[in-house]
Amino acid sequence: MESYAAPARPLVEAMTAAAAADPARAVAFQGAPGANSHVAAREAFPHGLPLPCFDFADAIDAVREGRADCAIIPIENSLHGRVADIHFLLPESGLAITGEHFLTIRHTLMGLGTRDEVREAMSHPQALGQCRHWLRAHDIQQKSYPDTAGAAALVAELGDPRIAALAPAAAAELYGLRILADDIADADHNMTRFVVLARGSKPIVTDGAIMTTLIFEVKNVPAALYKAMGGFATNGVNMTKLESYQRGGSFAATEFYADIEGRPGDANVDRALEELGFHSKWLRVLGSYPQARSRG
Repeated sequence: MESYAAPARPLVEAMTAAAAADPARAVAFQGAPGANSHVAAREAFPHGLPLPCFDFADAIDAVREGRADCAIIPIENSLHGRVADIHFLLPESGLAITGEHFLTIRHTLMGLGTRDEVREAMSHPQALGQCRHWLRAHDIQQKSYPDTAGAAALVAELGDPRIAALAPAAAAELYGLRILADDIADADHNMTRFVVLARGSKPIVTDGAIMTTLIFEVKNVPAALYKAMGGFATNGVNMTKLESYQRGGSFAATEFYADIEGRPGDANVDRALEELGFHSKWLRVLGSYPQARSRG
């Protein structure tokens, strides 16, 4: 609780108490009340009880420890790419991906004075990156903070009109700040994809498309990735995302994160995964879930 700025603590305490009284309805999210993850939690689970957590690891722990039924975590943004550390936290969490949610992002500059007084904008690195051109055009310096709404709460606590926050518009009302500029984004398509994490997979009830997320490490031999991908092409499985990342300081062992359309149990997906497994050191499916947005 003490990690939050003082103006956020009463809200965090009240929401935490409500979630503790009914953990089956609790939805953990990273950030202070009013953050984009809070907005996503309310949209995805309108009857849920949002549970604020200071960082991503805390939100994951809340689910693992049974203090929340699930967590909703941002994984990538259309402007600024993947969210840092998530690809490492997901496989280590022991949780399954059971859903996804897309949130259109529009940032608001908020503070205690006027926009002309602002010299510094505080926010999550993702938000700063999504607005970097706008900030540069207005000669406003960037300052990183763990989350958007938490930055708004800290701005209210600091009381300095030269320091503003980039956060969702609702945070201004929560923390008594003035809206200095709104609808800020470097591109109209600014959107964040969230995934829902739970302690175990859940029955998929949908007539629509299914997504599956997996991670794997190919063998360190020439053309290993090319060969591993061949099974998806020959079996007609659409791969919508493929990203590589390094773990443990090694530049030889590259791991991959992938999203595909379909799920294990579909004959073509099973054949593709069998071929992928043959060319990989290991393969792990993180979850299958209804597709929230067409990838076409």
